[in-house]
This record gives sequence, C-alpha cells and structure tokens, in this order.
Amino acid sequence: MKEKHKNKIAIKSKFPSAILILDNKTIFRGIGLGYHGEATGEVCFNTSLTGYQEIISDPSYAGQIINFTFPHIGNVGTNNEDVESDKIWTRGVIFNSEITNPSNYRSLKHLDEWLKKNKIVGITGLDTRSLTNFIRDKGAPKGTISNNKSGRFNIKKLIKKTTIWPGLKGMDLAQEVSTRKNYTWKGLKTWSKEEGYKKNNKKKFRVIAIDYGIKKNILRYFSNFNCEVKVVSCKESAENLLKLKPHGIFLSNGPGDPAATGKYAISTVQKLIQSNLPVFGICLGHQILALALNAKTKKMKLGHRGANHPVKNLISKKVEITSQNHGFEVVKESLPKNVEITHRSLFDNCIEGIKLKNKPVFSVQYHPESNPGPQDSHYLFNNFINEIKKYAKKKRH
Repeated sequence: MKEKHKNKIAIKSKFPSAILILDNKTIFRGIGLGYHGEATGEVCFNTSLTGYQEIISDPSYAGQIINFTFPHIGNVGTNNEDVESDKIWTRGVIFNSEITNPSNYRSLKHLDEWLKKNKIVGITGLDTRSLTNFIRDKGAPKGTISNNKSGRFNIKKLIKKTTIWPGLKGMDLAQEVSTRKNYTWKGLKTWSKEEGYKKNNKKKFRVIAIDYGIKKNILRYFSNFNCEVKVVSCKESAENLLKLKPHGIFLSNGPGDPAATGKYAISTVQKLIQSNLPVFGICLGHQILALALNAKTKKMKLGHRGANHPVKNLISKKVEITSQNHGFEVVKESLPKNVEITHRSLFDNCIEGIKLKNKPVFSVQYHPESNPGPQDSHYLFNNFINEIKKYAKKKRH
C-alpha cells in the first residue's frame, strides 16, 4: 500500500508481499518494492555506503540481483543525472530496511517509483547480513525475487525457475548490453556542484570506446581530457575501427563471462594491439585484454563489489581505495612473460592490473571513473592520455 503526500511516498506493508528463493531452496520473505513481477539472476552483495543509483544503473550488473549490505538505501531519492546507462540491466535489488521519504536537494523521484519505472523487482525487510554471510561462505547463488500484491507464491515453480537458470559462467552478456548503433559521446564532462554536467567542445584527441557495457562516467572523464569519443558496438571489426584513425582504444567494463566473448572480442583486440595504438581496459575490458594476450580467466567464488577495496600499485608502491564490480578474474599462472602485473588486491591478492612490457597497452580490474566511489585512481586516465599524446606526436613525424 502507498500513501502519496506531495510527491513523497511512504511504503506501508503489514504482510510479506515478496519472496527471495535461492537455488539451495532457502527462502527469505519480505516486503515487495519496485516492479511487480519476477526476476532471476546471480545474487551478489555490494558493500558501498552510497551511490545506489549509479550501482543499479551500471550495465555490469546485467544478470545479477544486488544485495546491498548498507541498511539504509533510498534515503536521498533518485534524479535524472546519476545514471550510468540509459537502460537499467540489473535484474533485482535487495534492501534491509524500508525506504524513507527522500531528503536531498537533487531528488526528483522516490527510489520505489524509479524502480517501478525501470521494471526492477525489489524486496526489503529481510536479514541482508545473513544473506551476505551465506554468499561469503557458499559463493554467489542463483536466486529469484517474486513481488506481487497478494503475497501468495508458487514455491515449486519459483524453485524450478531458479535452478534451471544457467548462471553467469559461460554467459555472453556483453553483446546484449552493447550499443546497437555507433555514436559520438555528447561531450559532457564529469559532474560538479557548481556547474552540473558542463559540455566540453574541445576535441583534441580521438578515442574509440568499445562498448561491452560502458558507464557514462568513463565517457565524461574522456571529455575532461578534450577527447572526442566514438562509442562502438562490441562486435565492430578491428578493420573498421582502424579506418576511423583513432589516437587510442578503450575497452570498457561490462557483464558476463569474459571467455564467452571470444568469438568476436579477442581477435579484434589482438589486431588493435598489433597496430601499436595505446589501449586501456577497465573491468571486463581488462579481462578481455588478458585473453587477447593469451592469458586465461576464471569465475571467482564471491567477486569484488563495493567502493572500499584496497589495491596496491606495485610500481608506485602506493595503496589505492577503489570501486569494484567483477565476478571473474585473470589467472596469474596463465600470463605470458611479456605481461607485467601492475596492481594487486589487498583483500585476496588477485590481479587488479596488467600492462604489456613493450607496448602502450594496460588495464585494471577496478573502476577508476569512481561513480560511485573514491577518486584515488584518476591518474590512470592521465596515463592513457599521455600515451595518446606520444602516439599522436609519432604520427606527426
């Protein structure tokens, strides 16, 4: 039931109107919110304290249901600016506490309204700590959220739906979320309190961004550095990309199993590396780059999702607090000798960054565009632009 008061919404439910079922038949009952329907996906947890709108709108969460460990989600409402994709790919959301009325000067919509509009199924009022501990002990399970007004559920049907879902291993989701039509980024820079999203009309460098599920804030950073960014489909051929005469290639973040992109992504990236162009990869782009360099990837038990992950830069010896969202990793033993490990996780020592020793090619597993999250890793964009400047200078001579 809802009560509307001057565009504010108070969710009031006195009975369980939603259910979460895991593939081991564990059942959590709670209060439904968002879209009325069912959603099946991999249940993961995110430890961020803020930035829920950016997290939910990150295409890297395609095929996943997000369990937020922070209990108070939705307190600042939603707006039209803090979205990382025009379409929301997240399957569902899990909150501990019911959403209070928003209190923020930028808020335009209650989170519940925003979830409904974007057809995201949600459940609240359950023990998210218990669910998080389960995931930590057993790994990320498959799960289904069902939300309806009656509170009546066909448990057998929901269990079957959950168990027959194939899971993310071997699933190619990059081609599902990638742009269908190549486009040029509109040139908006990163947000500031004084000016909001200001447009930058200076276009000194041309960057091709291969879209495996790209976040808008990555594109905004390139605008900060006076780049014209052409965003292209993940299935675009290397030959077509080189015809555009870019100064650098960016491999974006994205969802799913990196190895499943092999039919189209790996050979393309290999040809781009051979062209001697600067190449920079983030998240799924990092994993695809590793595969193109003949390394291997594997699924992690838990994955890394949150805005508080410590990573050591093995070159500078500095520790960065990073924003992360990945469920696969590069296998250390598979890396060839011409690849150097540049960053490592201080949580579990997994590879967080690599670079090619003899070419301007590098990548990181985490998200230096920091939306949401800390800003310790912005220097990586500087590093990429510096490599682009060197490349552009060589081309002029």
